[in-house]
Amino acid sequence: MSDDSNGRSRRPGAFSVGEDKPAEARPQLRARRAPASFDDNVVLTPDAEDPFRETTLAVEALALPEASPRKRRLSVGKIATGALGIILSLAAGLWVDRLLRDLFARADWLGYAALAVVAIGLLALLIVVGREFSGLMQLTAIQKLKAETEAAAASASAKPARAAQAKLVHLLASNPRTARGRTRLKESEGEIIDGPHVIELTERELLSPLDREARRLILAASKRVSIVTAVSPRALVDLGYVLYESARLIRAMAELYGGRPGTLGLLRLMRDVIAHLAVTGSIAAGDSLIQQVLGHGLASKLSARLGEGVINGLMTARIGIAAMDLCRPMPFRALKRPGIGDFLADLSPGAGRVIGESGEK
Repeated sequence: MSDDSNGRSRRPGAFSVGEDKPAEARPQLRARRAPASFDDNVVLTPDAEDPFRETTLAVEALALPEASPRKRRLSVGKIATGALGIILSLAAGLWVDRLLRDLFARADWLGYAALAVVAIGLLALLIVVGREFSGLMQLTAIQKLKAETEAAAASASAKPARAAQAKLVHLLASNPRTARGRTRLKESEGEIIDGPHVIELTERELLSPLDREARRLILAASKRVSIVTAVSPRALVDLGYVLYESARLIRAMAELYGGRPGTLGLLRLMRDVIAHLAVTGSIAAGDSLIQQVLGHGLASKLSARLGEGVINGLMTARIGIAAMDLCRPMPFRALKRPGIGDFLADLSPGAGRVIGESGEK
């Protein structure tokens, strides 16, 4: 309360800054009305009569569960492969030994030159084997870290969560996209004492920029596959390009989340991705999708090749999502896992509009 010149107190008032309007030009307040019920006027459409039900089911069929690596077991095939590899290695060693002996018998300098070449080749082979082994160990460490973070999120203590956070920070320390998140996590040390909240904060700060980049990589690969397979004249070209783009996407996804897979690591990831898609039935979902999603007015405007290109692009997006599940060092908890519907609108705007209409229904 403020005082005027006579010492009397006055109530505070409100004053408009703009030009005053006449009283008759001011809008009148609407009278309040009592809430009403509209239950009698709402008519629910049965599922059997819903024209978008098949479209929704076709898209939901592609929203498959999170991919997980297969369990590594000692099988008869692995034993046979190992035995065959040992035999071939012994045969190669005997052949090199005989070659060196023949060269030394002919001229000493030829034997020493061949011996130097063999030594350089063995050194290079050891480096390659070391890199492959390191890549496999890195993929295994990422899966162990994912299991540790999942267990830490279920524990009320902050100690296992802090340990998992330190390992994740060390894993992503070389990635410049996580610099800001690492700084914010360092500033928040000691402020959070709840284990699940520590895990959620770590996921938001460290993996949020990486997830955005992963979405961009998946969308770019899907668009390239969609365009190339739509204009290519041969099915063999389509298959080759899809395999090339899928391998490239899986490697980029692994490197983004801190993995450094070699050739064997890439083959292992591709095998896990294909096995997941085959088990969950995602490979067979293309026919229903092109009939239901692209059939609502869009297939009549597009050629058959363009429709196949869209389906190939969606399958590439599904491969990218599965690779994201396998390479991500933390399970999705605080952040939303991307789905096939996130890329459908970009690859096929008409289909995305149909999906939006079905969601409104």
